[in-house]
Amino acid sequence: MSLGMDMGIDLGTATVLVHLRGKGIVLHEPSVVAIDQHSGKVLAVGEAARRMIGRTPGNIIATRPLRDGVIADFDITEVMLRYFIEQVSEKRRLIRPRVVVCIPAATTPVEQKAVVEAVMRSGIREAFLIEEPRAAALGAGLDIFQPAGHMVIDIGGGTTDVAVLSLGEIVVTESVRIGGDKFDEAISRFVKKEFNLLLGERSAEEVKIEIGTACTGSRFLEYEVRGRDLVSGLPRSLILNSEHICEAIKEPLAEILRSVRNVLEITPPELAGDIIDHGIVLTGGGALLHGLDELLSKETGVRVYLAEDPISCVAKGTGKALEQLEKISQTLISPQRLDFQS
Repeated sequence: MSLGMDMGIDLGTATVLVHLRGKGIVLHEPSVVAIDQHSGKVLAVGEAARRMIGRTPGNIIATRPLRDGVIADFDITEVMLRYFIEQVSEKRRLIRPRVVVCIPAATTPVEQKAVVEAVMRSGIREAFLIEEPRAAALGAGLDIFQPAGHMVIDIGGGTTDVAVLSLGEIVVTESVRIGGDKFDEAISRFVKKEFNLLLGERSAEEVKIEIGTACTGSRFLEYEVRGRDLVSGLPRSLILNSEHICEAIKEPLAEILRSVRNVLEITPPELAGDIIDHGIVLTGGGALLHGLDELLSKETGVRVYLAEDPISCVAKGTGKALEQLEKISQTLISPQRLDFQS
């Protein structure tokens, strides 16, 4: 079998990244599928489908098949996976690859089974699941195989995973279904409540990226958004600033902070000492929120730093897991370890 065909997949709520062994990350696309509701035909997948969100006629729906880090629509997830796998596979090769797929740390066996089945039905020979914080730690370059504690906070589109790792495995973890999507929803709610303006999903994400901050007073930028006035029903524009966004996302940030504190409180003392020495690593697209590292450091009293290329950490980690598959395969979740009895 050609080792180059083995692939790692970061199957995220917001994006899918594919790491091909020997080649690195070869695909980075939104987790969106556009479907004609009348015929059931798939019209677009990935970026082409994302551009349709909020702009489709009644018979076309642009949907995200994953919600809060788990599969919400099994059939559409399978279609999306098959499309992405075909995009990166060299079609002349008949040998089906092995795949390592990331999942949130707190997924249930039923949710794990759904991911494995969706992947296997997409033309895969052998599938393994790895917890996102473990993949993130590997992708961030941490040596998790030593008898020393490392802490990772991985903030994705649908979930935030907080974990302490040692000797190659997770010692303590907590997963909350809060991530970048919840920040966007909180911004939309805030603008609706405070300014009577209905803001689209993409507009909320754009304003978060452009002027958002986790720390009051650390940034002051302005950004013009456009939406529908809830009183007149007409289009209207509005100038938002960083303080607005900071206020809007206070609640989801508080949930993430609570999880971080919970994990630190139950971490064994020796590993807690290691974490003070090593600091806490932030990964995932949500980690790019301005001032988040500063806020977490202030609230925990531990140095927090952003991993290099945080968006790609999990995908890179799947690639490292593939390279060490013989070493760690017994600790990964596989079809053999899942109960496939109905």
